[in-house]
Amino acid sequence: MEYRPLGRTGVQVSPLCLGAMMFGPWGNDDRADATRIIHRALDAGINFIDTADVYSGGGSEEIVGEAIAGRRDDVFLATKFFMPMDEKDPNQRGGSRRWIMREVKNSLRRLNTDHIDLYQVHRPSPDTDVEETLGALTDLVRQGKVRYIGSSSYSGSQIVEAQWASRERNLERFVTEQPPYSILARGIEEDVLPTVQRHGMGTLTYSPLAGGWLSGRWRKDSPSRPTSSRRPSARFDMSQPANQRKLDIVEELAQVAEWAGVTLIEMAIAFVINHPGVTSAIVGPRTMEQLESYLPAADTKLAPEVLDRIDQLVAPGVTVNPDDNSYGTHELTTHARRRHRP
Repeated sequence: MEYRPLGRTGVQVSPLCLGAMMFGPWGNDDRADATRIIHRALDAGINFIDTADVYSGGGSEEIVGEAIAGRRDDVFLATKFFMPMDEKDPNQRGGSRRWIMREVKNSLRRLNTDHIDLYQVHRPSPDTDVEETLGALTDLVRQGKVRYIGSSSYSGSQIVEAQWASRERNLERFVTEQPPYSILARGIEEDVLPTVQRHGMGTLTYSPLAGGWLSGRWRKDSPSRPTSSRRPSARFDMSQPANQRKLDIVEELAQVAEWAGVTLIEMAIAFVINHPGVTSAIVGPRTMEQLESYLPAADTKLAPEVLDRIDQLVAPGVTVNPDDNSYGTHELTTHARRRHRP
């Protein structure tokens, strides 16, 4: 597996990053099996693991910590904070100094490590000054508890604001951004990817299979279709024309993959990591079988003809269903677009 520079940090990481969201009650609650999956990923050359405090209420971090015991130095370990850890307590979430300083201790304990390689803000907050968040994260870097800091699901303007604040206030800067990116959700090509490239940041993208749409599991003739029972309804509501359009596109993408001599999964992941602005794609297996289906993508190169055909089906910068964009969403609300005071 060929490794890539993570922005300008000097760190080299694998083009596939093992996402740990499915380890624990949210997905695979068999800890022994989850550990085997993590070990298989490491043995295959993946040296990058991404998790978050909120995944399975901390269970994912615990599983990762147990699995990498004895191999910690071989892993570039990333986790995130921001999402609610207690729905009843409004202060057990967010990007405040108070919460960051408390929650990093919890993550370090669950991960069974003395430092986090990459500590990321899971989402931007319109209610918290970016200097507040960056100031706390800077202190964690200087204390040695965190090596690097990053953002997730930031819009282009939010990325620029954070970089400016770091420079003006002499604070640590975000060295990575973690946005959603897939063949069906190409919105970041319009602004986010050019912005992170301009600032020399690494990019680890999530949902390369578009939440399962590009796994080959859901086809027009499949007996089962995506349902909204356990997922955000707008993204999987089959009464929406945009989602019906996604099904049509998946049919054509499957034909392109067959013509290219790869699986749809391999083509979808390779499409993401073949972009020059992408450092690593996060793949989140629930089973060993899923992991094995992802691994070949690390070495898959897509011919220009294949990329051209994909562009014909989904144009660069286009997200088929806008609800699949989960970055900068508060900037696009109806209220934010109003030209008069409510």
